[in-house]
Order: sequence, then structure tokens, then C-alpha cells
Amino acid sequence: MSLADHGVALVRADNPSALTLTGTNTWVVDRWVIDPGPALDAHLDAVAAELAARGGAEGIAVTHDHDDHVEGLGALRSRLGDVAVVSARDGAADGDVAGPLRVLAIPGHSDDHLAFVAGRAAFTGDAVLGEGSVFVSGSLAAYLDGLRRLRELDLAVLCPGHGPPVWDPRAKLDAYLEHRLDRERRLLAALERGLRSEDELLDAAWADASPALRPFAAESLRAHLEKLRDEGRAA
Repeated sequence: MSLADHGVALVRADNPSALTLTGTNTWVVDRWVIDPGPALDAHLDAVAAELAARGGAEGIAVTHDHDDHVEGLGALRSRLGDVAVVSARDGAADGDVAGPLRVLAIPGHSDDHLAFVAGRAAFTGDAVLGEGSVFVSGSLAAYLDGLRRLRELDLAVLCPGHGPPVWDPRAKLDAYLEHRLDRERRLLAALERGLRSEDELLDAAWADASPALRPFAAESLRAHLEKLRDEGRAA
């Protein structure tokens, strides 16, 4: 199977970084865009050209309100016309349907994070990446619940916000869930040893985080601690 077999095309923005990996992925399914990406003219021109080849645009869906995913929204709409926009900011909620897309709320990376499912393809934004893990700044419990819901769907491919498509969705989602449980085990072990400062806990449970990513690891640490406190497993 290929992306084309699912009616999907990938247009990757030229904005590589430690957080965006090889760049932000803008996806086109049928005549809908998922995540316009950054405000780079060459990127937005390529997205508009892909939609023109499909007979024009019907709508734009946004997974979450981070600049690398949504900054180009206004400029893309100026190219496409006054098409519908589906996002949490515009009132989209879990279970809504827009064109070929069904909305699945997966808060965690951000409180407003949505995923979109079309057929057997899921567009996961920053809830699931093609490579590596994500940082969680909101409710970790809600994030894990969202991953479990996604895992129960009959999916053939995950189309992430960054990195390559994932052709074994269940294995990827199992790995994501196990990764969070492993962090939790490491964090609990550190707390049991009497470690309390943020730096101590990061050194113990996020030792693999590069210096550039350490501030984002700290956000995930806080989300893990909040979950443990809510469950009565950490003071």
C-alpha cells in the first residue's frame, strides 16, 4: 500500500529543526488539507498546486495551534479561497465529521490537540510522530487515553506532523504507551530514592534528552508528576 492508495499526499515544509525533525508535514486527503504548516511561500504554493490537481480545495483541518502547524493558514486560504476551517479554536470537537475527516480529540501535547481519521489513515499531528517521542504539556492521562482510542481503530497508516508515515500503527502506538510507562517507572524510582528537584528528576528519568530538548522534557516531567499526584502515587 502507498499513500496514494489512501488518497493521501504529503507536502513537507522546509523548516527542519530538533523539534520539527525533517520539517512540518502538510497532508492532503481528497480535497482537504491537514495542517497548513509554516508561512513559507514555496511550501504553500506546493500545497495549493496539489489541491488544484485534485479539482480545488474543500477545507482545511488543524491539529493544534502551534506555529509550525498553523502559521501559514491565512496565506493558504488566500490562495485557496474562503474554504472551511476545522480546528479546536473554531469549535471542532471529538466525534465531529468534516468532509472525509472524523475528529478524534487527543489532548496532551497541547490542550487543543485533535487528530483526524479518513478511512484507514489517521493524521496525528504532534500526538504521534514518525520518529522519536513528543513532549506532553497538558494532561498525560488524557493523552494516554487518546492513544489507546487511536490504537483500537482499524488503521493502515499514521500520517504524523513530523517524520515519515507509520505503516504499523498498532506497534507504534504500543511503543508510545510503553515509552510513557517506562518514563513513569524511572520517575517513581527516582522519587523513591529521595530525589526531588527538577534537575535531579530529569537526570534520572530523562537522561537521554539533549540539552536543546531538556526544557521540553521538563514539561513532560511536570505532566507525569501531575498524573502521579492525581493518582495518589506522588506527594
